[in-house]
Amino acid sequence: MTNIVPPQSASSTISDVERDTGVAKETLRVWERRYDFPQPLRDPHGERVYPIEQVHKLRLVKRLIDLGFRPGKVIQFSTDELQALTGKATGKTGAMAPAPELQTYLDLCKSHQMEALRRKLSQALLMMGLKSFVIELVAPLTTLIGEAWASGQLATFEEHLYTESLTVVMRSAIFAMPQANASNVGAPRILLTTLPQERHGLGLLMAEAMCVAEGAHCISLGVQTPLLDIVEAARVQRVDIIALSFSVAMNPRQALDGLAELHTRLAGCAELWAGGSNSALKRRRPSYVRVFELADLAGAIAEWRARNAVLSAG
Repeated sequence: MTNIVPPQSASSTISDVERDTGVAKETLRVWERRYDFPQPLRDPHGERVYPIEQVHKLRLVKRLIDLGFRPGKVIQFSTDELQALTGKATGKTGAMAPAPELQTYLDLCKSHQMEALRRKLSQALLMMGLKSFVIELVAPLTTLIGEAWASGQLATFEEHLYTESLTVVMRSAIFAMPQANASNVGAPRILLTTLPQERHGLGLLMAEAMCVAEGAHCISLGVQTPLLDIVEAARVQRVDIIALSFSVAMNPRQALDGLAELHTRLAGCAELWAGGSNSALKRRRPSYVRVFELADLAGAIAEWRARNAVLSAG
């Protein structure tokens, strides 16, 4: 007998699960047949829906796969066992608490004190300066928030509250920076966006902040831009670089396929830069994409300026 999802229950469609975990729909169906997990319920129309507990477990399974584990080796473990295994694999045990300063921000998220969170972030930004703020605070804090969300310690709406609060602070800081324009000789024109399947934008926002701080002219399209629109925007805006962000949640195969198609359609009219925690950028890095950590962007832009100066002089 097929289990029907009860009314008002917290559940996700298969498209939601694919987007939130980075596990493709086809893979979810294969695992269901091969490993008897996940075990979706059915909505009144017969479509698969996944209880939130199964989504939490799928996030942990996906993270371990990204770390090199085989699905068949980990998918039968309980959520607690998966969390413990993730801690061992990443060198973080359950007894190891976050740095006190980061824990303070996490506690503000959990207690929904968003005004206090924005105030604390803004104070840190003023004290640290934009580049240090991004590298030393925002990057590790966002990783911590992501881990808390992936393990079920933070609800999805709480993760969204953090994202919105940080976005407000970061956008204000970016707007306050002197903006390069067409009259700035030697300033690279950088188009920032994500592929259509990538809905996470904080990595993109951090990259934009770092590029603006280095005097680049940044054009942000936000997240989930269709490939043809990226190509058209690059042509119209005469960009030198297209910078893409890839979170761990995006399916690595989709990331690689999207990069390959974008590279073909661009036909060399702009450089492709990428960053993020997705395994596609670590294990199977395409030769036509330059991959950078946030801290590397200053050097990458300086190197671009040097190359451009030589070409201009020639």
